[in-house]
Amino acid sequence: MKHIPNILSALRIVMVGVFVGLFVTGQFTAALSVYVLAFFTDVLDGRLARRNGWITNVGKLLDPLADKLMVVAALFCIAYGKQRTVYYVLFGLALVKEALMVFGSLVLLKKRVVVYADWFGKIATGLFAVGVVLSLVSFLAAEAEPLNLYVLMAATVLSYVALGHYSVDYFIDRRKLREKPAERDA
Repeated sequence: MKHIPNILSALRIVMVGVFVGLFVTGQFTAALSVYVLAFFTDVLDGRLARRNGWITNVGKLLDPLADKLMVVAALFCIAYGKQRTVYYVLFGLALVKEALMVFGSLVLLKKRVVVYADWFGKIATGLFAVGVVLSLVSFLAAEAEPLNLYVLMAATVLSYVALGHYSVDYFIDRRKLREKPAERDA
């Protein structure tokens, strides 16, 4: 039972490929359904892991990896589908931010510090989810645009605020680096 969250995270990684395949073949409704299902499995795996004490080291890596892959894949697909510079810029900014987060996480992992999501990151993730859903809907009904673009822009800005917050917490304020992960989990 304790592996259910990890199985859900692994399933989300598989869903990334399914989502991209559906999107590039023009099956936008099916792609939207897969994206929404992936989002709900993300919420579910986190709740199950926290509520039941099923948090594992594998899950600490697998869950954010699945999140990053889905967001980057979705933003790429949207940029590819829209063929507008602004969407490519948003995709590029997300890619750079995710690369910086991965690099920073690897540096901190060597110091045995696990980075936990804060509220800025959680809200940015939620905004990305809404923005992606609206963008996928905009392929089916043009009325969703430009609202989808505004939400994606807000999510991008907030994701960089979260990156700055993580940077201050874990790199500038070195006290957190001296804390042991077990002390932070208590």
